[in-house]
Amino acid sequence: MGSGNRHVEVEKKFDVPGGTVFPSFDGLTTVARSERQPAQSLDAVYFDTPGRDLALNRITLRRRTGGPDAGWHLKLPAGPDARTEVHAPLDTSADATDAAVPEELLDIVLAIVRDRPLAPVARIATTRNVVMIYGSDGAPLAEFCDDEVTAWALGAGDGEAGEEQRWHEWELELADGELDGGRDLLKRLGNRLLDAGAVPAGHGSKLAKVLDTAGSIPEAPDEPESSDPVHRAVAEQVDELLVWDRAVRADAYDSVHQMRVTTRKIRSLLQASEDSFGLTDDAWILDELRQLAGVLGVARDAEVLAERYEAALKSLPPELIRGPVYERLVEGAQRNYQSGLRRSLLAMRSPRYFRLLDALEGLVAAQPPEAAPGEEPKPVSIDSAYKRVAKAAKNAAEATEDRDEALHRIRKGAKRLRYVAAATGEPKVSDRAKIIQTVLGDHQDSVVSRTHLAQQSLVAYAAGEDTFTYGLLYQQEDDLANRCRDQLDDALSALRKAFKQAH
Repeated sequence: MGSGNRHVEVEKKFDVPGGTVFPSFDGLTTVARSERQPAQSLDAVYFDTPGRDLALNRITLRRRTGGPDAGWHLKLPAGPDARTEVHAPLDTSADATDAAVPEELLDIVLAIVRDRPLAPVARIATTRNVVMIYGSDGAPLAEFCDDEVTAWALGAGDGEAGEEQRWHEWELELADGELDGGRDLLKRLGNRLLDAGAVPAGHGSKLAKVLDTAGSIPEAPDEPESSDPVHRAVAEQVDELLVWDRAVRADAYDSVHQMRVTTRKIRSLLQASEDSFGLTDDAWILDELRQLAGVLGVARDAEVLAERYEAALKSLPPELIRGPVYERLVEGAQRNYQSGLRRSLLAMRSPRYFRLLDALEGLVAAQPPEAAPGEEPKPVSIDSAYKRVAKAAKNAAEATEDRDEALHRIRKGAKRLRYVAAATGEPKVSDRAKIIQTVLGDHQDSVVSRTHLAQQSLVAYAAGEDTFTYGLLYQQEDDLANRCRDQLDDALSALRKAFKQAH
């Protein structure tokens, strides 16, 4: 998936009251000179949903003409005073208010927009005077923008312009968002603007100012005041899910894994506290989360195998690597990852996925069900989650067949216990459960790897290739599985002790 031209923008904005003098940057350490640039005339149309979902998430999407970076700009939060900006080229054949949002930008925020329509919500015209600030080596350090702004809020979907708004503002932006010491430089430059009479901006962006003045941004829904810590934990994880959704769409490293983990956390927490969410009529949400994790798991398992095989082959002497093992194992797993990623993205662009996100946000926004008259609210505890682990461990000890699957059930139980214990203030139990989850996670990875190695060795044998290296890697994975099983009893004992101490 193309993601356009990305860069990190680090800037500060200032309101400019009447009587403010033009700032000077002379005499600052590291600043060698400043240079005025030709004035620019910028005209931008901003797009959002009828409910202003992008604005509520501090995201802006605009189509701008004029200036050196004319085009489509998508700006995403990236920390204090920082945003990630993604560019796409203009379609000059369309009028600004009728232009279609580029698919590569829309896809980045699809988990927020979903299948809601996007339409112009504001038009902002800016006369910009730029001063470039240079260091002693001649490289640009920052850009100072003196902006005279004229803006109009636009009616949702009909393009009707609201009352004209005018103001004067300044912006300071680092030339390189990753510049060492950049934030200190930004602070020192900003102090010069404050000395000149400017004040920190009351809004994070021009668009926010326009929509707020016009009363076009709905108030964000209040978080429910829940005494249930699991309810609060689910709310946090739903927010995380949207963050990792964007990362997966950008194919960021480890993002599929993190999105899958977040999906599983939400499901585990919901299962542990169904009464707190009224899931009696919404059990389909649990199944949808399970299936989403399964779809993501195809890419994740391939990613794990590629990294695992590459590390294992690098550790072997060259004479023990016989035949095109790297091509079959590492490159084959990488191809499977790309195939799994495409499958994941198809699922994440579907109405089915959008309805899941709608439902999760609905659960978080709703007040927890009240207890029946005369009954106390039932608090969430770690007891049932711990009993699930203990029962799975007992079954695994008695298992004569499918022992690998029995151990995997311990891991799934430990995972749920870990999340519930973390949410309910039992950190020691959570830490001990995490150890079991990690040990048996390594064991499960070895199970998947051995199955894959056995299959690939048969393919290699049929092609007339030497299969010695496959057997060597298989034995290494089997040794790892045995070590994991040897560690399990101590890990379970430590969990049992932590659970008793919690009671």
